[in-house]
Amino acid sequence: MAELCVSVLLLLRSPMFTGLIEHVGVVVQARTVPKGRELRIDLGPLAEGLEAGESLAVDGVCLTAACVHGSQADFDVTATTLDTTTLGGFGPSRRVNLERPITLQDRLGGHLVAGHVDGLATLGRWSASGQGKIGFFHAPKSITDFMISKGSVALNGVSLTIAELQDSSFSIALIPQTLARTNLGELQPGQSVNVETDLIGKYIAKFIAANPAQPLTLETLKEHGFA
Repeated sequence: MAELCVSVLLLLRSPMFTGLIEHVGVVVQARTVPKGRELRIDLGPLAEGLEAGESLAVDGVCLTAACVHGSQADFDVTATTLDTTTLGGFGPSRRVNLERPITLQDRLGGHLVAGHVDGLATLGRWSASGQGKIGFFHAPKSITDFMISKGSVALNGVSLTIAELQDSSFSIALIPQTLARTNLGELQPGQSVNVETDLIGKYIAKFIAANPAQPLTLETLKEHGFA
């Protein structure tokens, strides 16, 4: 019950997303400043009602709007974020996946995404799959250790299901709808994506590490609010 209460408080205190992309925006301007970078992004319809200080997921990274003018908004990106995400490589005309935070009244159509990137994965190759594609990615074991086959992962903010998993690689099947509504289909081999592993999985991993003597069973997970 305590873990369940913590999860609810997390939803209330921090912006959360579902990994369902609402719009693909375009970077209008990117410039380096002493403490990081400043990005100006054309948000299209997502700019309506957005105010300075509110959050938005940009390619899976939770950013705060510093200023909103028309359909465009400015975002400050810290050096830490630049070190752990792809945002440092953004330039004008870059297309980015955008999602507004969910409210407590919204349906959770994807999975819980915090907008806190765990690291990067690199596209190795594409393989055709009907009208869709299968992407084969390479990632550090520190990331794949928090993945499971058929589990959830967010790539550039998109909620996806892991098809196959190995120690330092995984594959993702992209349906035509995802290819049409996100920027993932534009990836070329060698390019990197922002990766956020499943939030619940990280909580369970932390629970196991803190309780090494307690066996992990379905009953244990239910007792602590994970199942």
